[in-house]
Amino acid sequence: MSVMKSILLVEDDPNDVELIMAGLASNKLANDIIVTRDGEEALDYLNYRGKYAGRTGGNPAVVLLDLKLPKVGGLEVLDHIRSNPKLVRVPVVILTSSGEEKDIIEGYRLGTNGYVVKPLNFHEFVDAVMKTGAFWAIINEPPPRSA
Repeated sequence: MSVMKSILLVEDDPNDVELIMAGLASNKLANDIIVTRDGEEALDYLNYRGKYAGRTGGNPAVVLLDLKLPKVGGLEVLDHIRSNPKLVRVPVVILTSSGEEKDIIEGYRLGTNGYVVKPLNFHEFVDAVMKTGAFWAIINEPPPRSA
């Protein structure tokens, strides 16, 4: 039996955090959801630094990553994850308002596992998050020893 891993949500907009949490909750996921509000805090969480220095548990089941973040941008966070041998296998899904081709291309070039543009419609937004969360937290089988 595998241990239930957390979901790391990296999002600075409180309204989007609320909508994403609602979408994930509608799946009745048992995963803990860790919310970090900027790229620097996300990197601290992933690397057990700062206020996360004493945290327990391994890597998250998935990182839901916004692109437009304070301090350290989402693409920089993704680049760090993919260049760190301890994090390289962690699934990362970009969940952003940017549908710009250059952002999509760069996200995939850096190794994102998925790219979801946040719908503007409330119900479509919650549905997109619900489906994304269900796939990565329930359906997807991660590679062995991805912790």
